[in-house]
Amino acid sequence: MALLKKDGDKSDTRGGTAEAALSIIAAGMQITGDIETSGTLKIDGRIEGSVVGARQMMLGRNGAIHGNVHAGEVVVGGLVHGSIIADERLELQGSAVVNGDIDTKSIVVLEGAHINGTVRMQEIRLVGVQATQGAQGGQGRQTGTAS
Repeated sequence: MALLKKDGDKSDTRGGTAEAALSIIAAGMQITGDIETSGTLKIDGRIEGSVVGARQMMLGRNGAIHGNVHAGEVVVGGLVHGSIIADERLELQGSAVVNGDIDTKSIVVLEGAHINGTVRMQEIRLVGVQATQGAQGGQGRQTGTAS
């Protein structure tokens, strides 16, 4: 990323539209306040506040977040003391500790991870559902595939 540019260069990387934007909170760094980003966030330090809007958020094994997380894809190796909403996918590595509720479409929990809260999976819509309850005298049966 260039800090200085010519007047004719119309590209602006500060506008928040850079697809490959990567922000790193290094070990030993502490942030107090909420973080909002549309890019990728790698956290090895400590955050006292919420993380919102990240396309991807990765929390290292020594990282900690004391606040809520709402991102597209979340990988946790450290401590989250707050709720997690992962719009697409959540991965809890073996060193992960989550003290809060989880809401996601897809979850991977590796052996050793700890969840102290509820896990809610977003609804999966069934395609081609056929209810045969009326034809089977009150016993319902539905078939279909998840999309």
